[in-house]
Amino acid sequence: MELDTVPLGRTGTTVSSLSFGTWRFGRETDAGDVEVDKDRAFELLDAYADRGGNFIDTADMYGDGRSEEWIGDWLANRDREDFVVASKVFWPTREDDPNGRGIGRKHLRRQIRKILERVGTDYLDVLYCHRFDDQTPPEEFMRTLDGFVDDGRVNYLGASTFEPNAWEVARANEIADRRGYEPFTVAQPRYNLVNREIEYDYVDMCETYDVGICPWSPLAGGFLTGKYTREADMPEGTRGAESSRFADRYLSETNFDALDVVREVAGEVDASPAQVSLAYLQHHPQVSAPIVGARTVDQLDENLAADTVSLSDDQFERLQSAKSVSFMD
Repeated sequence: MELDTVPLGRTGTTVSSLSFGTWRFGRETDAGDVEVDKDRAFELLDAYADRGGNFIDTADMYGDGRSEEWIGDWLANRDREDFVVASKVFWPTREDDPNGRGIGRKHLRRQIRKILERVGTDYLDVLYCHRFDDQTPPEEFMRTLDGFVDDGRVNYLGASTFEPNAWEVARANEIADRRGYEPFTVAQPRYNLVNREIEYDYVDMCETYDVGICPWSPLAGGFLTGKYTREADMPEGTRGAESSRFADRYLSETNFDALDVVREVAGEVDASPAQVSLAYLQHHPQVSAPIVGARTVDQLDENLAADTVSLSDDQFERLQSAKSVSFMD
């Protein structure tokens, strides 16, 4: 199986139809275990590349920088130009430093140097603001980010978010337009068939400003894999079993109603619920490349197989209507 390729929003860059997220690389659990160690990270990156994948997503705080370092070590044995690498900046990286977080100029300039050193490259394809910074004027961070594009250290700018912030992206892009700065051309919000908050106004904003969407959490933290049911106890070792926050957020009657529709469509197209959930996003006109993660190659293969799932217009509409839109799901 070879992944299809798609345009990255309105940029001139082409990416795989599914991006590979590396937030588990080097991440330590509360018990002190590493979710994905370096050897497994290399196995996963090899498997993704062997299936035609070229769009790798990371962040400066994933695994305290180990994710970027391991990607850099892996890329050292590959042709860097074959891959589109995205990273993110915002979260604290210097706990005792009042300027060690956010998207102020001092932190941005420090972090772009460190990111490029860890990845072992002289440029990033996409640099996301991991969150917005209420303390930094948008004129400051947009001018700083524009400088990164101007000097060749970054190709494109993106905005990542947990809560919808359409007005912040729009304001930043209006400033960029007036000042001749590089705008945000990619967005990375949470979006899936049960977390629909970006449909309130964020999707419309992205369409208006020609911003491509690369959603994170496309499987709702595993809820849309179908592993949870109304009747059965939660499987051991899953987020539902270990996190009351996950259970409160996802194990609701309305979400299970949406999952019922996913299961119905999955039966019709001979695919798993996870594959149908990813295929829905791939068929969405505003979505460029959903970001999938995995702990094992088998999990990654199942997710990437979503690329072979075809949905009819009727099936897409049934999935679209499976849950009503609310501002905060």
